Amino acid sequence: MNDKLDSAPNFKRARFEGEILTVSKDEEIATALSRLLGKPIIGFDTETKPSFKKGEFYHVSLLQLASDDCAILFRLHHLKDFTLIKSMFEDESIIKAGVAIRDDIKGLQKIFDFAPKSFIELSDMARDKKLKNFGLKGMTEEVLNLTLSKRAKLSNWEASDLKLDQLHYAATDAWIGRELYLALIKS
Repeated sequence: MNDKLDSAPNFKRARFEGEILTVSKDEEIATALSRLLGKPIIGFDTETKPSFKKGEFYHVSLLQLASDDCAILFRLHHLKDFTLIKSMFEDESIIKAGVAIRDDIKGLQKIFDFAPKSFIELSDMARDKKLKNFGLKGMTEEVLNLTLSKRAKLSNWEASDLKLDQLHYAATDAWIGRELYLALIKS
């Protein structure tokens, strides 16, 4: 598959192979977040339902957090109590690594208020290391010699049920942020 969305035929496709938890109810948040306890570095990403009309706007639909072995996908439009997520976001001892996180943080702050602590912008690290690529896909290829599929990017993240390819896409995007951070701090 070599098209604009899957452009690196010489690289193995990155795919998160751990457990994927989907959180759609407030009462599921504590149990899900407990899976990240003791994990000092997590990958971070968000997805928003795409807009195809001028002036049309959607809030962040999905928050993705991933450790080495567990990815948690929070379906934000189903949730109301963000207290525990806020606590994690404000915890300085947990590094949250991702790409283009400023917009992700701003989007999340439209849903619930928090003071972000220990969020690491990977594109800043890439610039400091004089890399050629600053986007998630390009950095994944340059640093990890893996490629990311972006086929699910423009799918409906507010659908009543997310498809398997959406779940893997979302989990992989968060997890790869963690993997990139670990690789960049070693280089």
